[in-house]
Amino acid sequence: MSENLDSNALCRYPTPHKLEDLPEDVRQRILDVQDKAGFVPNVFLALARRPAEFRAFLAYHDALLLRDGGPQGLSKGEKEMIIVATSGVNRCLYCVVAHGAILRVYEKAPLLADQIAVNHRKADITPRQKAMLDFALKVCLRADEVDEADYATLAAHGFDAEAAWDIASITALFGLSNRLANAISLRPNPEFYLMGRQARAPKPTT
Repeated sequence: MSENLDSNALCRYPTPHKLEDLPEDVRQRILDVQDKAGFVPNVFLALARRPAEFRAFLAYHDALLLRDGGPQGLSKGEKEMIIVATSGVNRCLYCVVAHGAILRVYEKAPLLADQIAVNHRKADITPRQKAMLDFALKVCLRADEVDEADYATLAAHGFDAEAAWDIASITALFGLSNRLANAISLRPNPEFYLMGRQARAPKPTT
């Protein structure tokens, strides 16, 4: 596991070259994700230049993305669908590529992220998930127009009030992330582009 980081041209701002130069908690978070993924997602290095913001962003990220919403809540894959759909509308290359990879892995669906990033209404998802993404995109683009009818539609598809809050909050958090990534020209890691693209062959039964 390398302590030296190749941060050449990750974004328009300088990023850390050595993990040892970072606060211990930031360094450990980066090592943990490197150990799990096999590489360090560039967003971690971009945020690490400001440790207080690194901690704040990831605390809110974890509160939303790791939250168990119960039987009416969102699955991990559905949360990534929200991120990919709204990031596509916001034209955020980093988030579409990175979270598209995570979506493909969670859902074991090599085509799904591309479909959702372009037009979720044509994607191979359930009517429930289309309603979820309709709501997310309204929050993304026209939050001032969200009304009781939107919540009623979600409820008709089995989403409770807390799930609706999650959809709105994930959309809002990644609205921030999309805008920052675009403003600093954050580049996706090459590894993300191929993750989950090929379905795994079934294991032999004999």
